[in-house]
Amino acid sequence: MSTTTLNAAQGQHTQSMFEAVLARLDAAAKIMNLSEEVSTVLKNPAKQVKVSLPVMMDNGSLKIFNGYRTIHSTHLGPSKGGIRYAMDVNADEVMALAAWMSFKCAVVNLPYGGAKGGIKLDPRAHSVGELERISRAYAVAMKDVFGVNKDIPAPDMGTSGREMAWILDEFNKITATDSPGVITGKPVAVGGSLGREAATGRGVMINTLCALKKLGLKPENVTAVVQGFGNVGSHAARLLAEKGVKIVGIGDHSASYYNEKGIDVAAAIDFASKHNRNLKGFTGATEIKNEELLISKCDVLVPAALQNVITIENAPKIQAKLIVEGANGPTMPEADPILNEKKIICVPDILANSGGVTVSYFEWVQNKASYYWSEEEVNQKHDIKMEEAFENVWANSTEYKVSMRLGAYITALKKLEQGVRLKGHY
Repeated sequence: MSTTTLNAAQGQHTQSMFEAVLARLDAAAKIMNLSEEVSTVLKNPAKQVKVSLPVMMDNGSLKIFNGYRTIHSTHLGPSKGGIRYAMDVNADEVMALAAWMSFKCAVVNLPYGGAKGGIKLDPRAHSVGELERISRAYAVAMKDVFGVNKDIPAPDMGTSGREMAWILDEFNKITATDSPGVITGKPVAVGGSLGREAATGRGVMINTLCALKKLGLKPENVTAVVQGFGNVGSHAARLLAEKGVKIVGIGDHSASYYNEKGIDVAAAIDFASKHNRNLKGFTGATEIKNEELLISKCDVLVPAALQNVITIENAPKIQAKLIVEGANGPTMPEADPILNEKKIICVPDILANSGGVTVSYFEWVQNKASYYWSEEEVNQKHDIKMEEAFENVWANSTEYKVSMRLGAYITALKKLEQGVRLKGHY
């Protein structure tokens, strides 16, 4: 697609994440001639909930935390989406991420709509006891929102299986039920799925391999830089390395490193685990400035940290042939035309990082059946889903002569359009 068309659909630079989502929705809708009625439905979240959580701190003081949950769509099934704990959680961000979840589930052909939730707090500033009380307070506040066939949360930034176990336990207590499927991303001991922890990173790896195949490149001849070394980035780096890709750059908020001869990913993961999940001080590569990591020499760039890191300023300097988005929204809309002009293929977030929700779906299925699969079976089913989704997006990208990002949105909107039309409106 021409940059003119995309720019016209996107308008000027905006700080609103939800407006960035709408810009891409508009661009894809125009190309595929999506009806104004369906487009309007998808631009308006079905439900937005904001709660105040009064929680007792360890020192005996009472503190109020703001909690959010947005359900964007239930046209394809119950809503699905993570819960994040971070200081930048706000209504706009949660709304954008909920919409992305709708598109993500549709792209991977899951029977889910999209949702997202969060609590405005710094999890590192609170004790385990405080975090548990906050999590349980959130579960109580959302008792009429969550439901095994209604709205199913999962971990996200700042949360893990630990928080999901607390929320599940509190939900079951206050509803007098035993519903493990009401939340996914749980520890295996309380109904979680094998393979879930590495699933998002695994999805990044599978999408990378699919894209390299289209480009005629063999993994063993490819170098990669991974920005972000949390759950997604570390697993993506590890799994790519296992497939023969040379990881030449890694980084997190504490430090970034580059080594053209290759980085020992296992050693980096071990170092981070022993240093409060930080890479600062790692000696297996040369430390560089964080802003230099994204523009370092490599074939594959995996932004797996925060949103809006690929900008109009650094996009012209990116040297990679392929970008695979492990994070949500790492590329600003204004940077897309630049990447397209440079003929950099970008596997977008709603496809590239959909491995997590795919295995969350498998966890939900296992919970409902009370029958659990081996990790090998989970991974096998995951890989098939990812490869099918990639091929569908690639096919739409080729058919409409657009970028992979717009191809992914077109794939999602085709599916969502069916849900909206078949279920009808008032």
